[in-house]
Amino acid sequence: MICLNITGHEVEKLEDPFGLLSGERYEFFLELEVDEEDELFSEKGIGLKCIYVRDGNQEKITSYHFFEHGTEKVLDFELEDDEEELVLTYCKKYAVEEVEEGIE
Repeated sequence: MICLNITGHEVEKLEDPFGLLSGERYEFFLELEVDEEDELFSEKGIGLKCIYVRDGNQEKITSYHFFEHGTEKVLDFELEDDEEELVLTYCKKYAVEEVEEGIE
């Protein structure tokens, strides 16, 4: 199990120039703090890239992967159900803030 501690993020609303996809999509790059004892640990730092989709009343993470900072190497780890729920909750909160900041 990976113990997730999200310490920051970058988010960008993705545009669908052809209007083929329904809903709104956001690309998140989450900064993670990982314990030195965890097999995911890297001295360079670890991030999680995910795509968050909000379509009507449905909100979900459609894809994600862990990566190592500096090398951008994709790491073969999966989120547990409770960790994915944590990431989804985080993305819901900050996607709303992204939209509100864009309105100002």
